[in-house]
Amino acid sequence: MLRTRDGVPVEAAYDPGPGPANGPVIVLAHGFTGDLERPHVRRAAGVFAQGAAVVTFSFRGHGRSGGRSTVGDREVLDLVAAVEWARSLGHEHVVTVGFSMGGSVVLRHAALHRGRTEARSDAVVAVSAPARWYYRGTAPMRRLHWLVTRPAGRIVGRVGLRTRIHPHEWDPVPLSPVESVPLIAPTPLLIVHGDRDPYFPLDHPRMLAAAAGGGAELWLEQGMGHAEHAADDGLLARVRDWATASWTTATAE
Repeated sequence: MLRTRDGVPVEAAYDPGPGPANGPVIVLAHGFTGDLERPHVRRAAGVFAQGAAVVTFSFRGHGRSGGRSTVGDREVLDLVAAVEWARSLGHEHVVTVGFSMGGSVVLRHAALHRGRTEARSDAVVAVSAPARWYYRGTAPMRRLHWLVTRPAGRIVGRVGLRTRIHPHEWDPVPLSPVESVPLIAPTPLLIVHGDRDPYFPLDHPRMLAAAAGGGAELWLEQGMGHAEHAADDGLLARVRDWATASWTTATAE
């Protein structure tokens, strides 16, 4: 159990992978309503662990972590705790991989924690991430906004989805993913998105890639839906290989 800078307990788990002990570690940031025990999160972590060490954790308001979900705002502090823990285990190269809400978090985290701090990420992967806040252009996102903003929705979240949601609006509104991306360079950045994502259409990843100004790779995956559920083992393996290649490149430099 980790402790965030604002005092929230966050459950975390570690798989050392195949080594070496100081080799790359992937910190997996799950999507909204996920946690480290969910089957789709465990499957992703298992594929990653075939080639790297892996840290998984549950965002606040999810699983056995404390607090309430702020749907991408203060979750950056949860990721900071996980990254710092990964470094304390001896890993010098940390790659953050986020899905959906977790994708927005890894982008904001990379923008806010740059330089040589222990909280930094050395490479970033955002899968199925939104580009902008308050998007309601699809039916799944309209349902999600009802879940987050209405008292009845938050009851459904707590009882049906095991997710405890904070009842207050953002104040101030956090830096958006598309505003964060230009601040990430020169950290390597990979943006992955499915062309059948029912939550965020393709203008979202394209906006993110454009905001990077050539500083990001963009993978548009044919036939893929949304986030961890839709990422098959082959795609997860390619993401893992990209993450470990970023370590090889960094050590060569």
